[in-house]
Amino acid sequence: MKRLFPTLICFCMVSLMQAQIHEVGLFAGASNFIGDVGPTNYINPNEPALGILYKWNRSPRHSWRASFTYAKLASDDANSKVPGRHDRGYSFDNSIKELSLGLEFDFFEFDLHDLRRQMTPYIYGGISYFRYDSQYVQNGTTRVDDQSNSLAIPMVVGVKSNITPKLILGFEIGARYTFADDIDGSTPKNEQYKPLQFGNINSNDWYVFTGFTLTYTFGNSPCFCPE
Repeated sequence: MKRLFPTLICFCMVSLMQAQIHEVGLFAGASNFIGDVGPTNYINPNEPALGILYKWNRSPRHSWRASFTYAKLASDDANSKVPGRHDRGYSFDNSIKELSLGLEFDFFEFDLHDLRRQMTPYIYGGISYFRYDSQYVQNGTTRVDDQSNSLAIPMVVGVKSNITPKLILGFEIGARYTFADDIDGSTPKNEQYKPLQFGNINSNDWYVFTGFTLTYTFGNSPCFCPE
């Protein structure tokens, strides 16, 4: 009896792992920034963004998702339609290294063991942790203060389809509302540079990823699929 209980636990864990189906793949696209420097268009990809992602499908309608994305961020007041920004003439560039965890929900059932062509829109939400250069602007020039990190809330919409029995192609647009306001140097964290702040101090920075995902599926038939 002492050995029976641990054996049953191990058997259940193995069965649970084998009952899922997994996806691994790539994200390739572009990024754009919304803040106190440059244009305010929410979808305006202008810098490269690349990432890797993993999904653990728990049902035909939802999956747990993890991703790591590296992206450049850049914006220029010269491209803004706001006269005040255009005349000011600030610009900046930065980079984002983001780890995101959350839940992806499919609007229609998406059975990865059904060989027929399927398509569904989906949404994704969760929490993101990212690293970037904390910046400030002095005499019109953006300067790096230090490496920093913050949290963001991802809000993603997309559509996907199985283009082969093992490959799934998707297209998505994902906005991130951050808890930082110094990606563009407008509100420095360092007290030394606080007198240099500008823009709306009550509005945090956003960044957006727009692009394609391509994932490969593997794993045994999940419990929600008939054999």
